[in-house]
Amino acid sequence: MKTIVLTGMSGTGKSSAGNFLANKLGIQYNDIDNLIVQSEKKTINEIFEQCGEEYFRNLEAKVIQEVFKPENYLISLGGGAFENEKTRNFLLDNATVIYLKTSPKIILKRLKSATDRPLLNNNMNLERIEYLLNSRKKNYELAHFTIITDNKSIEQIGSEIIQCANLK
Repeated sequence: MKTIVLTGMSGTGKSSAGNFLANKLGIQYNDIDNLIVQSEKKTINEIFEQCGEEYFRNLEAKVIQEVFKPENYLISLGGGAFENEKTRNFLLDNATVIYLKTSPKIILKRLKSATDRPLLNNNMNLERIEYLLNSRKKNYELAHFTIITDNKSIEQIGSEIIQCANLK
């Protein structure tokens, strides 16, 4: 099985779907944000505050390259990771990339009490989410497949990912 990469905005279900699928399929799974937190021994917010977004994005690209495996592997990206052209092209060439798409209203509902989203902290509103989503949309839509996650259970999302990746 070719590696599966889940991309999309924060709050679309990438981590939940990744965990669910890894257990169901018996494959290794990594959440890139979690790997960064473990290696840096800092939260994403702390990295953004202390080192800046550019540092974080460079680290993110490096971690993706370091942990990537071409087969029997599943990773979920941070919401902005697919903005890096080199990373995006590498993943599109070497994995099955699936964009989990969720409406801004549902993202807001899911994230409204989250404090670990540095690009939304102190600005958690529908307009900001729409702005980020619109600015990333052209890259997200380059993914091999798009799954709309609005009002779907994790089991339904997992089944759709399995169908997209031809894992039936």
